[in-house]
Amino acid sequence: MQKIIDLFNKYREIIMYLIFGVLTTLVSLLSYYLLTSTILNPESAIQLQIANILSWILSVAFAYITNRKYVFDSKSNNYIHEITSFVGGRVLTLLMDMLIMFIFVTVLKFNDKLFKLISQAIVIVANYIISKVYVFKK
Repeated sequence: MQKIIDLFNKYREIIMYLIFGVLTTLVSLLSYYLLTSTILNPESAIQLQIANILSWILSVAFAYITNRKYVFDSKSNNYIHEITSFVGGRVLTLLMDMLIMFIFVTVLKFNDKLFKLISQAIVIVANYIISKVYVFKK
């Protein structure tokens, strides 16, 4: 049991990021799927991106709170800089997400649900790097 605890402590940040990354992804996917199965049509390029942006807003709010508190244990009092850096990084990965969805769903006509999932996997990795290197650096 002690070995497990030691391993967790050694890799705590990555483990916590993965846990909250999965939860953030669930917030994003569930809100996207809910929007596209109820009020927005993913076959419309504009409605697809509206669903994508709304799911992004919800997931970024969730991610900032959990990353600050549970992943990177930020003690910074400079909330404005931290939030703007965090949101700026997320805007960059949102654009990446939108480009992936546009190319693979709108242009190439692949399944939107599948490519939302693939896109989220790419975005999780990019978000960790941005958060670790630029936002919550110690």
